[in-house]
Amino acid sequence: MSQYEPPPTYDDLSAVFVNCTLKPSPQRSNTDGLIAVPKAIMEKHGVSTTVLRAVDHDIAPGVYPDMREHGAQSDEWPRLSQTILMADILVIATPIWLGEPSSVCRRIVERLYALSSQTQDNGQYVYYGKVAGCLVDGNEDGGKHCSMNLLYSMQHIGYTIPPQADAYWTGEAGPGPSYLDDGSGGPHNDFTNRNLTFMSWNLMHMARLLKDAGGIPAYGNQSGAWSDGERFGFESSDYPTD
Repeated sequence: MSQYEPPPTYDDLSAVFVNCTLKPSPQRSNTDGLIAVPKAIMEKHGVSTTVLRAVDHDIAPGVYPDMREHGAQSDEWPRLSQTILMADILVIATPIWLGEPSSVCRRIVERLYALSSQTQDNGQYVYYGKVAGCLVDGNEDGGKHCSMNLLYSMQHIGYTIPPQADAYWTGEAGPGPSYLDDGSGGPHNDFTNRNLTFMSWNLMHMARLLKDAGGIPAYGNQSGAWSDGERFGFESSDYPTD
């Protein structure tokens, strides 16, 4: 097979894109425009995709799996989180506001964190064996800062982050046109389009590797076993002494 030919099958993989725009549907979302590129690449190669616009759903604030058990009148997160947990790939997409991910994005990260102590049948945390990346857009600086924030958060809770797992478009520094605005140049920006493409393939490649390997080996990362006294080779005597 030529090095320029894609691997043959990704049609058993699924991806969820969470759009953290502040604009409810049917308003045009520049973040949705950025999502369209990796979504199309993945779909061309058999990956089933879902886009969730978070602001269209009643997602309660908090750090518990179901905030209705902690005083919230309603909470759609328990249902939405099942869609995310079933996917091999998660991409969080956010606009930049004051140099930071949107408030909606922070809520999504907090609710993902709420599930991070749950475990799979093999004792690993629930996000192990899944891959994640992020997309960032805005007409001000902060693309790398927001990506750093999101990628750290997702690996911390158990997602695997492949190389080049982020892409962004920020235009010129300071106020100006947004990604989809006339004259912005966003959809034709070669740097952004290259990174969107590389991110898409690296997410698919890593998801393929993990799925074929049965995920990350469970030995050494099972919280229940640690609580039961298993130390996976750790010995307190290994610490240096004064």
